[in-house]
Amino acid sequence: MNPLIKRWTQYFVRGLLAVLPLALTVYVLYVFLAWTDSMARWLTYPFFGDTYIPGLGLLLAVVAIGGLGFVISLPSVRSLASLIEFPFTNLPVVKSIYSSLKSFADYFAPQHKQAAQQVVVVRFPGGGLEIIGLVTRNSLDGLPEGVSKDDRVAVYLPMGYMIGGYTVFVPRAWITPIAMTVEEAMRSALIAWMARSGQPPIPAPPPR
Repeated sequence: MNPLIKRWTQYFVRGLLAVLPLALTVYVLYVFLAWTDSMARWLTYPFFGDTYIPGLGLLLAVVAIGGLGFVISLPSVRSLASLIEFPFTNLPVVKSIYSSLKSFADYFAPQHKQAAQQVVVVRFPGGGLEIIGLVTRNSLDGLPEGVSKDDRVAVYLPMGYMIGGYTVFVPRAWITPIAMTVEEAMRSALIAWMARSGQPPIPAPPPR
């Protein structure tokens, strides 16, 4: 390959990787704002006609989401919410998808974060392997018979690029908490813990 074309290709890939996250973020925000604005126009047209204040859709969305959170926090509404969730928690396939997404969202809820959520390093005995994960259960009480419950914890090990992960039940002595937030750990796992620019590269092993 021509050296000039090869260098230009490298520059193009670097520029694409720099622009792509920003472009996708801006696009998602644009779609959300466009949708909220269209809904706000539809709601306000019977009252104000063609008169519209830009950004009103976003304001209404923030108020609506906050109001929904307040309403579903009321004890009297929780029974109604369970009735709405009934089809999603009983239909095959839909039940698995909805339950998984709801459990994942509940894990990042503020009230859950104050419980025992922490990032840890799992060190397996007999080797130098270390894996960073998230403690999801500090006790295995309530799990089916056959699962060892002798002072073990559940640790979720996310895979790179968020294509899945594993949950392992390990002795508490195998884990060590580290000074990292769950958001930082998930963000680093998303890019497979790749080193950022400016960090020294891993030295090559000495020749044999």
